[in-house]
Amino acid sequence: MSGAQPKAAKIAGAVSITAEVDLSRITTRHRQGWVDIVTSDMGEVVEIAKKALAAGDNTAIAYHGNIVDLLEYLAEKEVKIDLLSDQTSCHVVYDGGYCPQGLSFAERTRLLAENRDRFRDLVNKSLRRHYQVIKKLSEQGSYFFDYGNAFLKAVFDAGVIEVARNGVDEKDGFIYPSYFEDLMGPIFDYGYGPFRWVCLSGKSEDLDRTDRAAMSCIDPERRAEDRDNYTWIRDAKKNNLVVGSQARILYSDAKGRTAIALKFNKLVRKGEIGPVMLGRDHHDPGGTDSPFRETANIKDGSNVCADMAVHCFAGNAARGMSMVALHNGGGTGIGKAINGGFGMVLDGSRQVDDILRSAMSWDVMGGVARRNWARNPNAMEVAMEYNRNNINGDQITIPFQADQSLVDRATEELFNNR
Repeated sequence: MSGAQPKAAKIAGAVSITAEVDLSRITTRHRQGWVDIVTSDMGEVVEIAKKALAAGDNTAIAYHGNIVDLLEYLAEKEVKIDLLSDQTSCHVVYDGGYCPQGLSFAERTRLLAENRDRFRDLVNKSLRRHYQVIKKLSEQGSYFFDYGNAFLKAVFDAGVIEVARNGVDEKDGFIYPSYFEDLMGPIFDYGYGPFRWVCLSGKSEDLDRTDRAAMSCIDPERRAEDRDNYTWIRDAKKNNLVVGSQARILYSDAKGRTAIALKFNKLVRKGEIGPVMLGRDHHDPGGTDSPFRETANIKDGSNVCADMAVHCFAGNAARGMSMVALHNGGGTGIGKAINGGFGMVLDGSRQVDDILRSAMSWDVMGGVARRNWARNPNAMEVAMEYNRNNINGDQITIPFQADQSLVDRATEELFNNR
């Protein structure tokens, strides 16, 4: 159980139920204030949720138990679920990332150590049952999406061939959308992704100053994403998001990140705050190649290539980022993603200003360019705007848009003449 899901649902004004088999994870999130109510009674879960919905209370409920048990109960009672997803660690499904239905967390851990073959069989059986109840809930009106954690791939590997879109293999994706295709992909087309910073002084007042500085760099009228970002950072402190380091995360595009980073560095130079470390999630427009998640909405076939993250890594190194990394895995499993990450220390120097102007846009716009070449409309729009605003600098090649009717006619003539 991550705290992000119940916390995000609460901020969004929703009533959420998050299932977790490891009580220690729930206890931690409850202590941190990211979960409101904890229960292992499925009937109580439903009653609490119904009362909260009726009262309009945004409530985060943690169910201590197996998700398959809970979903089967909800399906049997025909409880209406608006949104349904799964963030189980299915990229390591046979190594403890998934707890089979019928086992407690302690039993799962023991069996994992003593009888891997038996554990694997139980995982596959549970995944098949998990899929069937999701299918039933979907038929009852729930909108299910794959989080991009290899859940549907694990279901397919467990023998549920029907989950594949083409009914044969996973190369064309699955019958349920990944949240990336439906939600995040269009946002990445614009270049928005999780931009992060840590106040190295450890002072909460420095974080407050960076919040205000970031907010001053956002025009909420520019795009819907900017309006959401403005609201997010405006309310960040009252939502009690800090649980350790004085750190913040904010979705921002290349233009926004550069402006915010330069503003932070200026504050450091003036002595108003201590040094700041910038970074981002691997889950970003240009830093990761992963066909089941980050590059899932690149539909020209290059979603399976692994060159974008390498270019991102190499460019960041050449431009002078403090730390660069090229690695595998990152939430989708070894062999399923290539990530190029960075860290940038803001020390207030003019040299850092120069690095930020060069590197921040490179880190993002490679992903926009890739999606633009795939003819994603939003990415093409952003690429053209970038070219207009950067006449004497880098330029992104805009793809030629063929007349589809001519392509169709040529294809037809080709086949007729064979």
